This record gives sequence, C-alpha cells and structure tokens, in this order.
Amino acid sequence: MRRDYFTLEVRNVDWVEEGDEAKKPTVSIDFEGPSSTLRERLTGTDDELLDAEETDVAFRLQGPVDDDETTGVVSVTNRITGDFVLELNEDADDVLKFITAAREYGKSTGDMDGRYHVEISINGEHLVEYDKSTFLVYNGEGNLLRQHSLIPSGVEL
Repeated sequence: MRRDYFTLEVRNVDWVEEGDEAKKPTVSIDFEGPSSTLRERLTGTDDELLDAEETDVAFRLQGPVDDDETTGVVSVTNRITGDFVLELNEDADDVLKFITAAREYGKSTGDMDGRYHVEISINGEHLVEYDKSTFLVYNGEGNLLRQHSLIPSGVEL
C-alpha cells in the first residue's frame, strides 16, 4: 500500500500547551485506496478485525530527533504476525507532540489503559478504533528511544 493513500488527522493535543482541561488525544487515519487491501491487513487469523491488543503503533525517525525538519514513518503492525498493517509519513515534531499529549493525559487522568485513541477508516467509512497506551519511537538505526516513547509503567521491552 502506498503511504500517500493515507490521510492523518490529530485532535486533542493543543490542550497541553494551552493549559486547558485534559482531553484524550485522538488520531484518525483514513485510507483512500482499494478497501480490500487494508481490510485484509486488519483481519486476524480468526477472520475477525484485529483488536487493540493485537496491534502495535510505532514511529521510526528518518533523521535526528532534535532537528525541526526531521520526518519519520508512523506504522501500525499486527502484533501476532509482525506484519505491517499500514505506514505513513509524518513530521517528527507533530508525532512527538502527540505522544507528549498522550503522556500528559495519562498523568492527569490516571487512565493508564488508554492514553490515546486511534480511528481507522476506509474512504471515510469507519472500520476500527482502538484505545492504546504504548507508542514506541525508534531512531534511524532502529534503536528504541525510551525518553520519547509512550511506555506504560510496569511494561518491559
């Protein structure tokens, strides 16, 4: 699947900088390509759509984390098979801002089981949604950047 088939929209992240009431950060991903392709990748071995526990979300940097121009690849993978469900390009600053909002949301609400919300649709039609608490960030060499990742307490990687 081509990365340019995806549109990503983020909500509920500005409250951190503005000092407003905490809101669960949400990312909406819309796939504008052949629906069977993404639907197939989001289907598990039991022929049911994957649930939150069967998916992982990560961001792979394509440059230095402290460079304002750095971009990277957001990916959702099938935790059971390790296969990529989807990948799309995003600015590192935007992704790190989202992770910060998710971390602060968890701290302010004590909601450790779902610090952010993911909605995936195909051509505008809702397909799945997940509440997630982990979002891993890797540098260009594939090393985990713990200080930039969202990792719930008690989870060891």
